[in-house]
Amino acid sequence: MAKKKRRVIEEPEEEYEFSPAEFNEREFILKDIYGSKVFGVMIGLGLVVGIIGAIICNVWHSNLNWVVATIISFAVVALGKQILTLLGFRPEMLDMKTLAGAYLMYLAFALGICIVGVNPPFA
Repeated sequence: MAKKKRRVIEEPEEEYEFSPAEFNEREFILKDIYGSKVFGVMIGLGLVVGIIGAIICNVWHSNLNWVVATIISFAVVALGKQILTLLGFRPEMLDMKTLAGAYLMYLAFALGICIVGVNPPFA
């Protein structure tokens, strides 16, 4: 027996209309400038902590001097929000990505300056 053809009734597709959120250009620029200031402060702090770590490694002749310098570097990261607050910044205004990037650049800079400082011609 032949089967009847089924008629497929096409349902009309739902119309989707994209409406972008309001973009406040001034707020975006101010937030970006604020993040850059925090980034600059963390780089400056990394320079200071890196020099302190290099001095510790060059003056204190022990097998654990590099451990102390590394602990100091990580301790400053752990106290990062408190240090920024003491310096007059408000870290809660920044999103987590910006703050994490500033912390990671601080660590790279501090430990890099310390490594360069313990090698000749600085040692």
